[in-house]
Amino acid sequence: EGSFVPSPESRHVPTDSSVKPRAPLPRVPPGWFRQVLIVARKDLRIELATGEVVTTSGFFAVLVAIVASISFFAGQDARREIAPGALWVSISFASVLALSRTWQRERDDGALRGLLVSPLSPSAIFLGKAIGVAVFVTIVELLVVPVVALFFSIDLSSDGPAMLALLAAATPGIAASGTLFGAMTVRTRARDLVLASVLLPLVAPSLLAGVAGTRALFTGASFAELGDYFVLMGVFGFVFVAGGLGLFESVLEG
Repeated sequence: EGSFVPSPESRHVPTDSSVKPRAPLPRVPPGWFRQVLIVARKDLRIELATGEVVTTSGFFAVLVAIVASISFFAGQDARREIAPGALWVSISFASVLALSRTWQRERDDGALRGLLVSPLSPSAIFLGKAIGVAVFVTIVELLVVPVVALFFSIDLSSDGPAMLALLAAATPGIAASGTLFGAMTVRTRARDLVLASVLLPLVAPSLLAGVAGTRALFTGASFAELGDYFVLMGVFGFVFVAGGLGLFESVLEG
């Protein structure tokens, strides 16, 4: 009359010998864009923990801008004659310093070798590191612009947006070219000297366009009249980003 309870013998209880272990699922490598984010996030997390790249390059850039403003100030004409040079020289030298410190991390403790033996694509490594360098250079630019504006009496409310746009247009080319040739000089002895000697002439078109565009801005040119300078810096950035994506593997193996 009570409910039927099956006996233990009638139950199908699998034993350890009857259970077949499942084969481990194959690991799927992350997608290309995910690999780019992994590399960029690695550099940004290290910088958040140490702050060495932004601190050293930012301090250097601000010091160059202050020295230039004190040394070459010659009245109101200095605003349009000296300020563009002081701004872009400080940015260019600080970028070289930031790139040098970034690749120094990869040389320490075999970190670069670890990247190379990882399943990450070389092009993803290049773009991820270029993004990290671009972030560092952008932070330095945001530190330098107020200093230059203060010492050269520049009205940021009117000229500030166009200045930041010129800097933003030049940053991808500087970061991409510096990342590519920074990897090329990573195994050389006088790596810092070689990097500066190679990088500064290469970024000269972008720097000259930035100086000329900033000077035109300070002499009354409108934002629309700066279009040629934006095109030149955009072409420069595109060429080095595309070249870095295609040549980075060969540079690392060379």
